[in-house]
Amino acid sequence: MSFATAHSVALNGALGHLIDVQVDVSAGQAGVTVVGRADAALREGQERVRMALINSGYGWPSAKRTTILLSPADLPKSGTHFDLAIAAAVLSACDALDARALVRTAFIGELTLSGGLRPAAGVLPMTLAAAERGIRRVVVPEPQTEEARMVPDMEVIGARSLSQAVAVLRGEDIPGAAPVAERSGSPLLAWRGEERLEEFDLADLHGMEDEKFALEVAAVGGHALLLSGPKGCGKTSLAERLPTILPDLTPEESLELTALHSLAGVLDPARGMIRRPPFAAPHHDASKASLIGGGSGTVRPGEISRAHAGVLFLDEFALFRGDVIEALRQPLESGEITVARREESVTLPARGMVVLAANPCPCGDYAPGPAGNRCTCPERVRRDYRRKVSGPIADRIDITRHVVAATPASVDRFRPPEKSGVVRDRVAAARERQRLRFANSSWRLNSQIPAPRLKDTFPVSDEARRRLDRITFEGHLSARGSVRVQRLAWSIADLRSIRRGEDVSPGVTEVATALRLRFGEPLAAEDVLRPIDSTVVEAVHG
Repeated sequence: MSFATAHSVALNGALGHLIDVQVDVSAGQAGVTVVGRADAALREGQERVRMALINSGYGWPSAKRTTILLSPADLPKSGTHFDLAIAAAVLSACDALDARALVRTAFIGELTLSGGLRPAAGVLPMTLAAAERGIRRVVVPEPQTEEARMVPDMEVIGARSLSQAVAVLRGEDIPGAAPVAERSGSPLLAWRGEERLEEFDLADLHGMEDEKFALEVAAVGGHALLLSGPKGCGKTSLAERLPTILPDLTPEESLELTALHSLAGVLDPARGMIRRPPFAAPHHDASKASLIGGGSGTVRPGEISRAHAGVLFLDEFALFRGDVIEALRQPLESGEITVARREESVTLPARGMVVLAANPCPCGDYAPGPAGNRCTCPERVRRDYRRKVSGPIADRIDITRHVVAATPASVDRFRPPEKSGVVRDRVAAARERQRLRFANSSWRLNSQIPAPRLKDTFPVSDEARRRLDRITFEGHLSARGSVRVQRLAWSIADLRSIRRGEDVSPGVTEVATALRLRFGEPLAAEDVLRPIDSTVVEAVHG
């Protein structure tokens, strides 16, 4: 037999495409030709495969013409993980491997010159893509066996070398081989969430009832949050404890997030599927590519995608570069991030909760009232500092809280603060209401409800809608802001339903509370909020 086909997977972001690796060995001028829009690393694979076959004792058809086609030919392909599939196809074309052994089998792995295997990034999304296209068996480097086994109903063969993989396919005794080397430059793993349950608890923070209530509402609906206030007031402490009140990931979220971490090359297969919401806190000097994704060659997920279904915390937000700040527009609006390159456009999920924290001025001492006298910044400097958070970005933030440090007078000594576990149970119950409500929809949380559906399927009460429209027409609120207030009202209604033990629909009271949260007005965490001096909220109440 002079022709054979093996299978591998090409990744376009988190989307996988099944690739037919076709090899033809025939008479003609001796040489090797690789076609099918392969990148430089993949074209170099012909030499890696040739030497791996020779050094493994299988030989190479050096006296014949060898053509390697990666089909579909119009799809760009990159990476070194095609090596194993090319080697299997060459062996089958040379009658050294039964073609039936390649049926419904995908091969993933880079070869060394000695015939050993090296790990590849993205094994989980590749295996998922292969399973969706009828593949029932996958051959991967031994350390990534557990990662591939996360895909249900998939037979996984873990091998240390080409010889071991061939022996398994032939049904022969498996020869010994050196352990597979770890991937070079193993990255540091981000907080996965399990550690935060052990290290942090909301009960550590005394007082700050307004901020804790805002945190709980944000967790219920997955809303973006902005915390501002003088240095040392507790902004970072609040943000660090947000993951502790989030419920465990759903099976779908867990699989999506684990696949993204696999694609980014930061997944530790020994720890299994990621079950807890992640927490990412990049430094303000982080590049745009590291935050939203990119890099040279294959596009890798950035911090915002690695925090999918979790929390992305940007501390000292005003110190981030302007292009980084503006890059948040798309994920804050749609829950996705699109990274375009010359030959590819990759869309990655980014539905994590974005939490921004910033001081009111460069020195960090400014606060309204007499305490503001400690600030040494001129008013012009303070104004320019606040302007770093542009209007379009601020308009995409659902909740704003001006954090004030707790004082002895603000702490109720007779009511101990709630533990994260208690709040997490309420959040989980409120999210269950959303799961049932959106069972037949493509979205999961209130923050993701499309604007048209708020009008025809999930409206607030008629009275609340009329008063909200009036505020919008008067210019206090943008159209986008009105949509976000309605989403917030649904989250408040869900939370109050859990607190009261009865069904609550979003009405005037819930919309008023949502406006308080959006504009940073003072509020109380009780079901009935205290009156406040706010022109906007007074307009809602009529």
